Formats: sequence, C-alpha cells, structure tokens
Amino acid sequence: MRYRLTFVVGLAVGYVLGTKAGRERYEQLRKSARQVAQNPAVRNTAETAAQQGRHFADKAYHVVSDKVGDRMPDSVAQRVRSLRDRNSNGSGADDWGTSNT
Repeated sequence: MRYRLTFVVGLAVGYVLGTKAGRERYEQLRKSARQVAQNPAVRNTAETAAQQGRHFADKAYHVVSDKVGDRMPDSVAQRVRSLRDRNSNGSGADDWGTSNT
C-alpha cells in the first residue's frame, strides 16, 4: 500500500508541476532534444551502435541457424535458405528498409 501511495503522490506532483510549466517548457525541452539528436557526435555514435547491433545480430543468426538448422522441418529450412539467397544478392536492405552500411 505504501508503494501505491508513493506512486499516486508522485503522479500528482508531476501533474501539478507539469501543468505549471506549461507549453513553453514543453517546447523548450523539445527544442533541446532536437538539438541533441542533430548533433553530429550523437548521430555518429547512434550509427555506430546500429552497425554493431546489425553485426552481432548477424553473428547470432548464423550461430543459431548452424546449430538448429539440422533440426528444422524442411519447409522452414527452405524458407531460411531463400531468405539468405535474397539477402546475399546485394540488395543491402532489410525488411525495414535500412541499409547494411
């Protein structure tokens, strides 16, 4: 019960402070967030993290498919092979439209 009361009090205080700050403060925070997001250092770091994520996901995919590949039904294995072939044809884009650069 104590945690619920703390949560409700925190929610009420946040609401009151948020309404007092109003739209002006919201726009100020939004502008600051946009400036941070457009910072070249932040963008480079985000792109590097995305590349590393794709690299590790690719490694994990191959490790799992090598270990599980023999145990999959033929229909699933055939689908995986067709996806591999499609992705290795140099399209460079995944299903979400992002590149593998």
